Amino acid sequence: MKKKSDFVFHLLLFFSDTLAIILSYLFAFYIRTHLDSRPFSFTNRSIDSLSTILWLIPIWIIIISALGLYKKSIFSPDKRFRETARLALASGLGTMLIITVSFFKSENVFPVRLVALYSTILCFVFLVFFRFIIRAVRKLYLSKGHKNVTRVLIVGNHHVTKSLAGFIARSPETGYRIAGIVSGLRFIPKKQREHQYSSVKEALKKCRPDVIFQTDEHQTEYVYQQALNRHIPYYFVPSEAALSSQLGELELIGDIPVILVKVTPLSGGGRIVKRIFDILLSTVFFILSLIPISIIWIIMKISDPRHKVFFSQTRLSLNGKKFSIHKIRTMKPEYSGMTAEEAFKKMGKPELTKKYVENGLFLEKDPRITKLGAFLRKTSLDELPQFWNVIRGDISLVGPRALPPNELKNRSYRAKLLSVKSGLTGLAQVSGRRDISFEDRRAIDVYYVQNWSLILDIKILLRTVITVIKGEGAN
Repeated sequence: MKKKSDFVFHLLLFFSDTLAIILSYLFAFYIRTHLDSRPFSFTNRSIDSLSTILWLIPIWIIIISALGLYKKSIFSPDKRFRETARLALASGLGTMLIITVSFFKSENVFPVRLVALYSTILCFVFLVFFRFIIRAVRKLYLSKGHKNVTRVLIVGNHHVTKSLAGFIARSPETGYRIAGIVSGLRFIPKKQREHQYSSVKEALKKCRPDVIFQTDEHQTEYVYQQALNRHIPYYFVPSEAALSSQLGELELIGDIPVILVKVTPLSGGGRIVKRIFDILLSTVFFILSLIPISIIWIIMKISDPRHKVFFSQTRLSLNGKKFSIHKIRTMKPEYSGMTAEEAFKKMGKPELTKKYVENGLFLEKDPRITKLGAFLRKTSLDELPQFWNVIRGDISLVGPRALPPNELKNRSYRAKLLSVKSGLTGLAQVSGRRDISFEDRRAIDVYYVQNWSLILDIKILLRTVITVIKGEGAN
């Protein structure tokens, strides 16, 4: 499937898991109080303790995600047993979490131990059942030949090319469809020869694949770079040496092992968890920021009523998508919307352009910036409106710096930086900000992309708060 359809099914998994957790508790309580004939002495109602369960659901979902239960590979038939085992583990860990929290509260979420036992068993049953339904719906959806499937390009002269193409043709429920084959093999099935191309360049242009599988090591670097530039997944069929090196993420397509070469670990369930994390925190921060934004608006309107308080600028984010980033204006109106080179030339100081570039796109006393603007930049108050960008989904709270298109033009690391959403803050900003060069900051951003984790995001957010309070390296 294409990314949008894949996201829908992962979202369905998320909501079904949430529903399973809630229903397991309610049914467990009902069984103990209405179907179990043994006497009980507790008086609290199930609905009274449900609020605690609801507060803990995000943590429970994070546990499920950490167990790899939102990865695309879970839809593979060979992963059923592993998925079932991990769902059982998630059910037990979730119940233990609730028991631990209730221990420190005056309210007893599980009035008797049997409710906890019933809840664990029912949670496992509901999780498995709902996922079975979603998998069946997905299989039916894909077997109908719906257009929202993953278009596959297979590259290579290895005999595995034929096996892989054959399996995909026989298994529409996988979500894959053959869009192109670049191979000199003569034993490609007749039905698929219409998809055969003489070169990777021709295939990419004509069949527009959503994923690339490579079955040999010929032109590996070139093919991988083409996938990277188009922001599409790249798999290769590994040799024994590659299998033992634990590179990438191993999956099975039929009985053929393939390795997904990841640009970033931020995928599947990780994207969902990060998005939920963004929405919750940025909504709180945006509401809190309304007061300082209002004060700044009043001050700027009193001091300069003729000009706008806010301005928007085109930036790049995930997969090269352009969006308008919102900020409080910090530059003098006559230089607003200009590049640094244009502004310095207009003020008759073109020599500042060289100094600005050599200093990592920063000047200690930038003549374009107002006195209030310098304060806003130092305290990062000019970026408060960007919480709205986070809520909209343009950017994330944490990620590589959102840069204008011209600053990423012809950069070798462009595809890697744009494989995740840009961020309001990032590892580069808390690692020196203006004290390190532009290229070093981008190298740090690439490191973040390749080593993402939710824990790393939390650490960066905490360090951002400390950095802003101290006013270190602001620009």
